[in-house]
Amino acid sequence: MVRHSIRTALAAATLIALGVAGTLPAQAHPTAEARSISVQPLSAAPIPYAEGRDVMAPSLRVATFNASLNRPQPGQLALDLSTPLDGQAQAVAQIVQRNAPDVLLLNEFDYDPEGAAAEGFKRNYLERSQGGQDPIDYPYKYLAPSNTGIPSGADLDGDGIVGGPADALGYGEFEGQYGMVLFSKHPIDAAKIRTFQKFLWKDMPESQMPNRHYGELVRGVLPLPSKSMWDVPITVGDKTIHVIAAHPAPPVFDGPEKRNRARNHDEIRLINDYLGGEGRGEYIYDDSGKRGALEPGSDFVVLGDLNSDAGSGDSDPAAITKLLGNPLLVDPLPAAAERTGDREARGIAGITGSALGTADFGRGSAGVLRVDYVLPSATLPARGSGVYWPGAGQDGAGLVSGWPPASSDHRLVWVDVTVSG
Repeated sequence: MVRHSIRTALAAATLIALGVAGTLPAQAHPTAEARSISVQPLSAAPIPYAEGRDVMAPSLRVATFNASLNRPQPGQLALDLSTPLDGQAQAVAQIVQRNAPDVLLLNEFDYDPEGAAAEGFKRNYLERSQGGQDPIDYPYKYLAPSNTGIPSGADLDGDGIVGGPADALGYGEFEGQYGMVLFSKHPIDAAKIRTFQKFLWKDMPESQMPNRHYGELVRGVLPLPSKSMWDVPITVGDKTIHVIAAHPAPPVFDGPEKRNRARNHDEIRLINDYLGGEGRGEYIYDDSGKRGALEPGSDFVVLGDLNSDAGSGDSDPAAITKLLGNPLLVDPLPAAAERTGDREARGIAGITGSALGTADFGRGSAGVLRVDYVLPSATLPARGSGVYWPGAGQDGAGLVSGWPPASSDHRLVWVDVTVSG
């Protein structure tokens, strides 16, 4: 979030033949044809593995990274990534190359219907050596429209004025700002992708929606996902792994009604309910109208910047606590590698927050929070995990240090899971 915030002031598919089903809610005014995009080549090139990884074992490295690759104007990110010269993108790509995930979700990556930004990042940054690292090729990618920046036609923030980023269906200066993109070494099953961009908040039973703040007309058009939620099936050998990708709203920047805090809670609850168990997800419908949760017994990995720390910060911890406690998944507790010396502190204020911290929001110990998660299903045994956060003087430290950081205020989080056919 910090890159756009600090640069401007500080404020977050696609298989090419795949279209977005349905229409936008009443009073939402879309820009020109929004499409989801995904690329499926005939074959995949081999990908280098991170140092020390057992390449002979049937493992899969899955990572999430809020890369802060957002820009203040539509089309600007695609333009910036059309050449290999953008310093921030170089730093982000080097971090990816150093960790070499097989499946990678990038949050805060501006969406454009043509997929130009994603293709530019792939060709001009990931497929070029950054800082002496091996290039990395992702033959498959998926991106889809986001609720960010789509006008609601209503005064959502209650300031008496209709219009602007806070009155969009999801916070954003333009449609697709703060979107997300998924890169994969393994094929994406386009026919079975489910997206939940249009699921209405009012349709969640016993939600925290502030009904006194939102009138009946607003409740009839306001989706729960501030960006979207995706279920993207990836084929790994004989196994299908469902990537459940999301980026819930930050639980701040609201008023006494706590609309963003409530939305963050319910977006995380939507993920948990979608995983199933006890019939919790029967109320959920996707953008094509299909109802129900993830099929029981499915292999999955939950990925994304969930904007909630169970032990600190401004979110309601109830939803993330329940998600982490879901018996259908495991929490590998990724952490930064141990450092030499006298337990060097992290964070720009030099104060260590959570040992599991994944982001540094620059507020001392309160600014180092765990908000980025990789949570595999219990059917995918975790064999390793980590947070890429090298300390001062260590190789790669310059990629995550400084203010604003060279890359992002978030850190890449990875988990290795065992995949047996």
